[in-house]
Amino acid sequence: MTALSHLTRRRILQASAAGVFVATAPGIVRAQSKTLFANTYGGVLEQSWAKAFFTPFTAQTGIPVKTVSPVSFAKLKAQVQTKNYEWNVTALGESEFAEAMHEGLLEKVDLSLVHKDKVPPGVVLEYGAGNYSLGTNICYRKDKFPNGGPQSWADFWDVKKFPGSRCFYDRSFTCLAFALLADGVPIDKLYPMDLDRAFKKMSEIKPHVKVFWTQGNQSQQLIRDGEVDMIAIWSARAYDLIDTGVPLEVVWNQAENYGAYWCVPKGDPNASVAWQFVDIAIQPKPQADFTTLLPYGPMNPDAVPLVPPERAKLTPSYPDNAKISFRHDSAWLAPRLGQIRERWTQWLTT
Repeated sequence: MTALSHLTRRRILQASAAGVFVATAPGIVRAQSKTLFANTYGGVLEQSWAKAFFTPFTAQTGIPVKTVSPVSFAKLKAQVQTKNYEWNVTALGESEFAEAMHEGLLEKVDLSLVHKDKVPPGVVLEYGAGNYSLGTNICYRKDKFPNGGPQSWADFWDVKKFPGSRCFYDRSFTCLAFALLADGVPIDKLYPMDLDRAFKKMSEIKPHVKVFWTQGNQSQQLIRDGEVDMIAIWSARAYDLIDTGVPLEVVWNQAENYGAYWCVPKGDPNASVAWQFVDIAIQPKPQADFTTLLPYGPMNPDAVPLVPPERAKLTPSYPDNAKISFRHDSAWLAPRLGQIRERWTQWLTT
């Protein structure tokens, strides 16, 4: 047996990413340059990350970036448990970010590489740093509803007043919150979440749901091609389609509004490169550039003045949008998300 016979391609790539020497054939050894493997959501979001974040990082450090998609909490957990790392940095929504901290899956921020003192307070946290804010909104085709479509989750559930195919994001706690809002629960009373009530309300709409989408580019394809008439979709993905001429309306009333945070899996041997990237990605210009490309809200307040005003009005953090949106109680969700997901998976298959 040769010295390489027990190595998988993945292990070789890991060693390369860590900047160590890799044997490429018996008797031949060469040095590998470091590479950052970034976990992304694919599609137009990944393209925008590349322009706003990856290109400046490579220009400043000489370190290339390769992407791995989609983002998966289960994959993060598996990497930490097996020490088999496919990527070094990702961005988690604040509830999954809280869950990852609760389960001990994240590296603490290396403050020797991430300069906390050079950004406003609250951008850099103990286990991650702010990337952007985003919304999950009701969106409908204006050609299907020329006189106006659903304006609330109660409307979204009203299949008589607003007939047509529906579509949700396959994320348990997001859908359950929408269900409670549809059932008349006020925004400020969503938590602690009444799970039995939420699942019961979801069961009412389930026969009218064509698909539960799992990736952002899939959600865009479904509403762009008219496969569904209304959808719960990330706001910036909807605006991206509007920019290309798709006749859509985005509703901010009762939108899910939350932040996403750059983070690094615990034990990652390439963590230092990941933190170098984060330090660049949280600066005002990259964040403003990203918002200009896709209207997610920057988490660094110093980026706001750099964003064109008309673009800022499309972001979740714009005051008129934020005040009619809702936020999750991530502290309540964090220790319960695992069980909620299990129940959700069972519900989907029954």
